[in-house]
Amino acid sequence: MIIQTTVEGQPHFAIEQPDHARMCGQLACAFGNATFNPPAPRDLVVYVVAHHDEGWAPVDAICEQSPVTGLPYHLTQTPLPYLIQTSKGSPDFNEAYHPYCGLLSSMHTCGLFNGRYGLSDFIFIDKIPAEHKAMADALLADERNRQTRLKAHLADDSASCAWVQEEALFNNYKLLQFFDTLALYFHTTHAAAHQEARFLNVPDGKGGDHTITIVPRPGGDYTLTPWVFATDVLELFVEGRPITPQPVGTDFRAIFADTPKEKQGYCLVKSV
Repeated sequence: MIIQTTVEGQPHFAIEQPDHARMCGQLACAFGNATFNPPAPRDLVVYVVAHHDEGWAPVDAICEQSPVTGLPYHLTQTPLPYLIQTSKGSPDFNEAYHPYCGLLSSMHTCGLFNGRYGLSDFIFIDKIPAEHKAMADALLADERNRQTRLKAHLADDSASCAWVQEEALFNNYKLLQFFDTLALYFHTTHAAAHQEARFLNVPDGKGGDHTITIVPRPGGDYTLTPWVFATDVLELFVEGRPITPQPVGTDFRAIFADTPKEKQGYCLVKSV
């Protein structure tokens, strides 16, 4: 779950991970223009992007409260045993839909523990406490085996063998990271605190990688340079709930059940 920052005295916006991923899917659907090729195979990439956090659904449903914040655990403070569960659950879900989706989802899991395959300098596996290290190592070994198995399966089919060529596969992995981190830019931080940010290693599908810069504008929308989408304006939304800190022991499942989801919208515009 993502607990968005807020201004003092205002509720936090709580976003379940599958809802975060649905907005990632909106980004994936819109990606592509004369400079940036759309992902290929498009339908499968869009699917896994929109469902890359599906393993979080049973964990988010618990709504376990942090004794520190009085809110449900935020994404980065989630207890590690839950992270292990979600990290296996998401590839399981996606593989059941299609082997290629399972492969990209598994790469996403391994990348989160290992610096996003060199795209990040934060190596989470090195920060894991000793008591959980064996569990994490076993997860990653299983996911590497999954990737080997799925790559071999896809390579044996003439319809999918090109998808698992190294450059093509890693381009789609990098696109997943871009959609994920761009959505997290909006979801983790409230609008008033947004600042200019850069997203590195965004592939154009033609052999090049680009740095994408997002800039908030006074009117409340955002420019993205270079522009990566098919239309000149892109309206996005995510669903979540406004919540406030509660005394330790509060049943947040009941609060969530009684609090309808609301939409939070964002507008990206092509700079003139």
